Amino acid sequence: MSTPPTQSGPAPSGASTAEQPWPVRTVAMKVAGWIDKLGSIWVEGQLTQINARPGTRTAFLTLRDPSADMSLSVTCSPQLLDRSPVPLTEGARVILYGKLSFFTGRGTISLRATDIRAVGVGELLARIERLRALLAAEGLFDPRLKRPLPFLPGTIGLITARASAAEKDVLTVAQRRWPAVRFEVRNTPVQGPQ
Repeated sequence: MSTPPTQSGPAPSGASTAEQPWPVRTVAMKVAGWIDKLGSIWVEGQLTQINARPGTRTAFLTLRDPSADMSLSVTCSPQLLDRSPVPLTEGARVILYGKLSFFTGRGTISLRATDIRAVGVGELLARIERLRALLAAEGLFDPRLKRPLPFLPGTIGLITARASAAEKDVLTVAQRRWPAVRFEVRNTPVQGPQ
């Protein structure tokens, strides 16, 4: 724990000293003033709580930093949540735009959000578009290069757990209905941590 600095002369005007400490209300009002000077900001985090009751004018959210044990209370209009192109659920990563407020009576900070965006949606669409352009450059969408599908497949692929009932059922039923059927079976774990 650090020791408070000693004053070697008169304190600057309005500064807090051991002889002239600020009351809690002054500290709270100064913190509120500093926060108010920030203006509107963008904040990224993970939604851990969404409380939007029908018929109310305010929705309450909790935004958590996934890298640290910190959270921020957020308020917004329920219509802001409804207008989101992606359904917002607890656990979703979002970017919020809004203005911070410091409530002097409780000593708490809250963000009044006016815009909310799901993280990753734009990034995912951009990756899909880049992949589509790459595949088109290889000519994979060219209708002249496409081969017609055969009436019956030459080989059927089956991916299932080793010696499972599902594998046995599929092979038995298919061979009973079509004795000439050929399968390419690949076994893989289908349950558990693997």
